[in-house]
Amino acid sequence: MPIGLVVYRDLCHGCGNCVISCPVNALNSPEVAGGKGPTDDADMIMIVEDGRVNLKHVDLCGKCGTCIETCPVNAIKLEELEEAK
Repeated sequence: MPIGLVVYRDLCHGCGNCVISCPVNALNSPEVAGGKGPTDDADMIMIVEDGRVNLKHVDLCGKCGTCIETCPVNAIKLEELEEAK
């Protein structure tokens, strides 16, 4: 089975650590590279919306695990995903 990024929104506090620590987000947004939240979700793997992290362009994820390491509440995991039928 393929491995993919999963966010447990019920655990998420919306701190944004994962958003600003993601190397893909930092490469795609000057704001994120500067330690701030992105102004839009273009080419962002994840962003904080309504106080929780939402996955946007998860296909860009390199599965490096940086977001997992920076999440203080363990709300992000790399898990086996069921294949679409």
